[in-house]
Amino acid sequence: MKQSRWWTVAGIAIVAYSFFPMVWMISLSFKPPSDIVSGKPQFLPTSWTFDNFTEVFSQSLFTRALINSIGISLIATTLSVIVAMFASYAIARLEFPGKKLLLSLALAIAMFPQAALVGPLFNMWRSIGIYDTWIGLIIPYLTFALPLSIWTMSAFFRQIPWEMEQAAQVDGATAWQAFRKVIVPLAAPGVFTTAILTFFFCWNDFLFSISLTSTDAARTVPAALAFFQGASQFESAVPYVMAASVVVTIPVVILVLAFQRRIVAGLTSGAVKG
Repeated sequence: MKQSRWWTVAGIAIVAYSFFPMVWMISLSFKPPSDIVSGKPQFLPTSWTFDNFTEVFSQSLFTRALINSIGISLIATTLSVIVAMFASYAIARLEFPGKKLLLSLALAIAMFPQAALVGPLFNMWRSIGIYDTWIGLIIPYLTFALPLSIWTMSAFFRQIPWEMEQAAQVDGATAWQAFRKVIVPLAAPGVFTTAILTFFFCWNDFLFSISLTSTDAARTVPAALAFFQGASQFESAVPYVMAASVVVTIPVVILVLAFQRRIVAGLTSGAVKG
């Protein structure tokens, strides 16, 4: 009983420690700019205000970046999941030379430092004309999202009994129909989990977005936050940055809360082999 109580206390402490940055961010987003430079700083605002959010949405810098983030993340996630689904199925079901080497290369790409690619991509994208465009961000996002997607989804495809696909083909289904109507629905938790993780990666990326864009044409929100300014040179931009950060965090929180059961089921589905 005593040991269980200590575990409960430790869990509460970890949760409080994890939530403190978010609570601090929310507090700053509701503070007037005068509180930021006050000689007597305090955790809670002296007066709660929504002016920071109004100011954020009145700036085309933020609204355009928000549209870019949503569009680029959704396109990259969709392409990554579709390609990874077929690749994972082939890796899980088919025997071909170099399969283990292919998985090893995918893992190596996922571990490769992104900063090492920024310089070459910058020069290459400018020379072929896709610098500061959506496609110029989607390609590197796919490069690093696909290996994780393939590794995650291939584990789920391996858990699906091969006999179910064979039974569908015996009943007259083609290979494509068996894959679409039998395999994909059974692997739905893994596909959904992969899509969520890929979306989070694209949504939160800062390095590629700040390096491969120069205007609002393709700059996403994490990079746009670095260009926020106060109403004047004497006013701090911290409240506006925090307000924008709260707005950007809301979709992620909603997705996690709404689909937490599917995410947990997807992450643990292949953990125990029955």
